[in-house]
Amino acid sequence: MRSYFLAIVTAVLFCSDASAQSFHIGAKVGANINKLSGQAFKDQFTYGYHAGAYAEIPILKKWSIQPEVLFNQFSYDTSATISQLYQLNATRVSNIKLNYISVPLLLSYRPSKILTLQAGPQFGVLIDRQKNLFQNGKDAFKQGDFSLLGGAQLNLGGLRIYGRYTLGLNNINDIDNKDQWKSQGFQVGIGLNIL
Repeated sequence: MRSYFLAIVTAVLFCSDASAQSFHIGAKVGANINKLSGQAFKDQFTYGYHAGAYAEIPILKKWSIQPEVLFNQFSYDTSATISQLYQLNATRVSNIKLNYISVPLLLSYRPSKILTLQAGPQFGVLIDRQKNLFQNGKDAFKQGDFSLLGGAQLNLGGLRIYGRYTLGLNNINDIDNKDQWKSQGFQVGIGLNIL
C-alpha cells in the first residue's frame, strides 16, 4: 500500500502536463507572514495561514488568468500604546486574529514550463474579528481590504509551489483617521491540481 501511494505521488510530481497551457482546478494551502503598519502595531512580522481553491484558465499561449478563493487568517501584535492612542479604557490586547475570505484575480505569464510569474489584485472580506477588542464596543477594523499581489510559482507536474508579496492599498483602521493601518506581507504555499 505504501509503495502504491509513493508511486502516485511520484507520478503527480514528475509527470508532465499533456498541454503546457490547459484548464485546471486545484486546492492550495500555505502560510501568511505579514504585519500591519501604524503606531498601534509592533513593527514585526507575524504568522497565519491560508487555504482554498484556484482555477487556471488559459487565454493565450503563455498567458492565463488564475482566480482563487482563499480563507486567510492574519495575526497581529499591538504595541503598548494602543489604548493611549485611541483614549480607550481597554486592556492591552497583544495578539489580534482576523479572518478573511480573499478573492485574488491573478494574471499569469509562463515563460517556461516550470515557472509562472503572477500579479494582480485581491479583495478580502473580513468575516470574523475580535469584536470586544476595545471595551467601548467600537469595531476596530473595516470590513474590506484591497491588496496587490506579485510573485512566482513553480509548476512540477500537477504540484504548484508558490511565493507572493502582498501589499495592502487601503486603510483598514475603522476607529478614526489618526493612524493609517495598512497590511503587507508574504504568502508561501503549495497547490495541487485536482482537475
